Amino acid sequence: MTESPDPARVGLHAAATTCLFDLDGVITKTAVVHSAAWKEMFDDFLSSRDGLSADQARPFDPRNDYDRYVDGKPRYDGVRSFLASRSISIPEGDPGDSPEVETICGLGNRKNTLVGELIRRDGVEAYEGTVKYLDAVRDAQMRIAVVSSSANCRAILESCNLLNYFEEVMDGIVAAERGIAGKPAPDTFLAAAAALGATPEQAVVYEDALAGVQAGRDGTFGLVIGVDRVGQRADLIEHGADIVVDDLEELIK
Repeated sequence: MTESPDPARVGLHAAATTCLFDLDGVITKTAVVHSAAWKEMFDDFLSSRDGLSADQARPFDPRNDYDRYVDGKPRYDGVRSFLASRSISIPEGDPGDSPEVETICGLGNRKNTLVGELIRRDGVEAYEGTVKYLDAVRDAQMRIAVVSSSANCRAILESCNLLNYFEEVMDGIVAAERGIAGKPAPDTFLAAAAALGATPEQAVVYEDALAGVQAGRDGTFGLVIGVDRVGQRADLIEHGADIVVDDLEELIK
């Protein structure tokens, strides 16, 4: 006979049955990899483009621009958001565009190529506290999914030997195949919860990105837990986090 979930054991409310984890910055230390790839891609693009003002051409800020415009979003949405912030317009292109093509899709593909190169070169490390928390969540008989905008989600989890923790992988590839809107829309979280038989009220969202906690708030999930890796506690709360921790291990009872 399957045991009933014990959400109190992992710091959750009594109705919780299901945990929905973001990947980058929550499970793995890949947020810095994504930030570096965005910066390299955008800086190369901005420095090579004629006719930009000094303000438009200023380098990508790996903290403020990253947090505000690209963190947690599908990569094409991130390209659109950042370029719109600089009032730069380029063709949409097609997902099959080469990384050398200066379209929304081409730049997004260039960023993805850079991420892959950085991961292959430097490897991926998981947060020790998160791994301990995942063990506790599994021991507490909770259902577990990963919800990520990354197209590299499965490969990253496999490289850290963590893929077997997750019953459902809702990543950028699956979302694109199913036509599910990415963060800050709540749709990927809602789809993952539904796949595990949970209502939004029974599901808990774990996020470090502002777009992700906004998705948790807008999806009316039972609890949205912000993970503060970069000193943005107030912003996480403003965007929808019910509580904020520095490390998920803090929640283990």
